[in-house]
This record gives sequence, structure tokens and C-alpha cells, in this order.
Amino acid sequence: MSKEYYNKNTEEFYKNTINAKMNETYDIFEKYLKGNKILDLGCGSGRDSLYFLNRKYNVTALDVSENLAKKASNLIGQEVIIKDMLDIDYISEFNGIWACASIIHIKRNDILDMFKKSYNALEEEGIFYSSFKYRDSDYEKCGRSFTCFKEEGMEDLLKLTDFKIIKIWKTTDVRPGRDTEYWLNILLKK
Repeated sequence: MSKEYYNKNTEEFYKNTINAKMNETYDIFEKYLKGNKILDLGCGSGRDSLYFLNRKYNVTALDVSENLAKKASNLIGQEVIIKDMLDIDYISEFNGIWACASIIHIKRNDILDMFKKSYNALEEEGIFYSSFKYRDSDYEKCGRSFTCFKEEGMEDLLKLTDFKIIKIWKTTDVRPGRDTEYWLNILLKK
């Protein structure tokens, strides 16, 4: 399971992700965000939570890995909730959900349930961002499972939700040395 991977590889993951430049994606997210309450769902290193906190948003950060949560808590100066994202039960609490490269670790047969829980956690007009490896098939690597999508598969899945699609777009991985890897990004609205 991915949780064990992140608990064992906390330092390496932190170093590989903390300086990734997400500015273009932040700009798109913030353009549609109305309000200041954000749930960072699967916050990992805490990089994105820190960005949003520095922009004066009220951020709730959550991660399943105890070690990453501790590391991220130290970075952002507030407690990261240790919880499996499939167990969230928020109702109309957030203006935005940021799930950067996190829902990717949910098994395909649980993705729809994850989207429904995220939808429920948003206030009216709330927005939801997530990203997935841009591939045709799911895979496992080094103890992590990856659920992957391209545009058509994601659009088919989203038809089963109540979300409205704002934007679906492909980007290059922003981490150094990963410019041949791609991500499918989605921005949805309640």
C-alpha cells in the first residue's frame, strides 16, 4: 500500500517534491476559488499547504502517512490531520479542495466514491482540483499503486458525478529530470 511507501521514504519524497514549481496550476485554481477555506487532500510534503497559507487561505491539511504528516506539520506550522482520504466525511466545509497527485493512489474502483466525498465536502460553487499520471493503464511501482487517466476516461468517469467540468488539461511534470512524464489535471465545480 502507498502509505507504507511514504512512511519508509519520507525524506526522499520530501526532497523530490518540496521545490516543485506549481505556480501555473495555483493560478488556475485561485482564479476560480471563491472563499478562503481549502482542504489539501493528501498534502504530502506540505508544499502546497504552505503556499496557500502564505497567501492567507485557511487550510486544512490531511495525509494518510504519519511520517509525511509530521514533516508537513513542521513545515506549515500547524497540525496535519492523519487520515485516509477515503474516510473523509466533511459536509459543505470548504471552498476548494486541492488534491495534487494524491487521489492517484486510490484504487480505480474507489475513485468515484472519492469524488462523491469531495463533492459533499465542498460548499456550493466550491472547486475541486486533482491530478493523475497521464497514461492509459494503472500500474504499481515500489509499493505504490497509481490510478491513471487520459481525457476520455476521465470525462466518462465525471459523467457519473454531479461535478461540472471547468477545465481538463495535460501538463509536463515540473520536477527536475521528469520532463518526459505527463499529468492529467482536472478542475471541477460543485
